[in-house]
Order: sequence, then C-alpha cells, then structure tokens
Amino acid sequence: MEYAAPADDLKELVSSFYWFRADIEETQQTERADRAQFRFLLEGSGGYEFSDGVYMDSAKITVIGPTTGPTIGHVKGPIEIFGAGLQPAGWGTLMGAAGEQYSNRLIDATAIFGNGLLDVFQTIKMAKTMEEKVAIGNEFARALLRRAEPAPFWFTRLVDKWLTSSASPDINDLIEESGLSKRQVERLTKRFYGAPPKLLARKYRALRAASRIVRREEADGEAVEDAFYDQSHLIREIKEFTGITPGQARKAPPELIRAVAEHRRKLAGKVDPLISDA
Repeated sequence: MEYAAPADDLKELVSSFYWFRADIEETQQTERADRAQFRFLLEGSGGYEFSDGVYMDSAKITVIGPTTGPTIGHVKGPIEIFGAGLQPAGWGTLMGAAGEQYSNRLIDATAIFGNGLLDVFQTIKMAKTMEEKVAIGNEFARALLRRAEPAPFWFTRLVDKWLTSSASPDINDLIEESGLSKRQVERLTKRFYGAPPKLLARKYRALRAASRIVRREEADGEAVEDAFYDQSHLIREIKEFTGITPGQARKAPPELIRAVAEHRRKLAGKVDPLISDA
C-alpha cells in the first residue's frame, strides 16, 4: 500500500491517491466507512458488499459513492488497484445532483464518462512507479473535473471546518454559520457527503477514534471522555462505521484498515486534517 497527496490545485477535489497490490488468491477485506472513491482495478476481480447487504461487482474502472458503514471487498487475486479518494467538492463536481443516489453503491465509470477512460486505465497500468501513476492521476483528475460545473467550495469548506471543530459538533452551529435552513443544509450534505449532518458527524467522530486506537495514539478512556457518552457508546459507534470493535482495532485490526490508518497519518500536513486524522 502506498499513499500520496494530490497536486495543490486539486486538494479540495481529491483527498489522496493510493496504490494497493497483494499477491493473494480469494479473500475478503473490510473497508471502513469512507469518502467516495474512483478506482482502477488494474489486476484481479471482485466486488463490494455494502453495509445494507447489497453486493455489486466491480468494473475495471469504478466510482464508489460515499459509504456510511463498513464495506466488504470480495477479491480474487492477485490484486492491484490504483485509486483516488474524492473530496465532497470533487464528488459533487463529478456526479452533480445525481450523486446522492450512489451513497453505499458503485457504478461503472465508463457508463458515465465513456470508454475513453480505458486509455487512461492502460496508461496507469503501464506506469512503473507511484510517482508516475500520481502524475497521470493528477492530469486525469484535472481533465475530468474541469468538464463539470464546480461544486460550492464555500459550503464544503464550512462543513469540513465544522466536522473538525469539536469531538461532537453541533448541527445548530453549522446551520447558523451557513445562513441556510436546516432542510437546505441537510439536502446539501446528502448531495456532497452522502449523509445528513448528524450521521456525518457520527461517522467522522467514530473514524477519528478508531484511527487513533489502531495507531495507538491515545487510550480508549480519552476517546470516551472527549467524544462519547461511555464505553458502550464508543464500542457501538466504532463498530457501526468500521465493522470492528475498539478491542479488535487495538489488538488485531484488519490489515487493510490498519494500513489505511497508518498511511493516511503519514500525509499529515500535506492534506486536510479530516483526511489524515480519520
């Protein structure tokens, strides 16, 4: 697993690039709730089982909407994936008003953007290093995202700031600062983040706590004191959004969840704290 930050001009659209390879046969990997993803399946095959039990086969080039629970990746390897996490503004720009319907779902990217993406696929597949793949990814992202009308950066900046303002941000603070009605705020967060504000705040609270535990950055007691009512609340929330308990996160986290937490932390200072901390 390798991670890299996007180019500076793309940081509000793309959260990070990653390159994952594994010499495995048939297996399952649990992914925690996350942002939308744009993935090139360079080798191998499989699909995704979303938190509501729906299974969907992966295409060669797949767009996965924002997820609000753990997703099980069913893999037939050897496997190689190059992907990009999409910031809420990038997701909104890419998918427009239709984006909301793809929360916890995926779609074949060529069905939306055409078979010309297969040329990009081959170029990325032939690139030998992470640096080469990221350079191609940056140019591809610029070309793809400039086609559409940009998302309202003022709103996604406001929500990101709100999500990092406290361990348990108050939705009323977001409504007041936005100058919008509660209904308007909920509609926009669903469109760009794939969830209403209350669920969104719970998601990132749980992901931050789980990442700290996996990385052994703080004790459970501190996480409970800062953000959760009690120990049972901590356990319940982390399991709902990651698929594992705090005990499992500490003692034997799934390899993919551990790798994501550790590699994103290495991007601290290069990406938004909402990415590196969660």
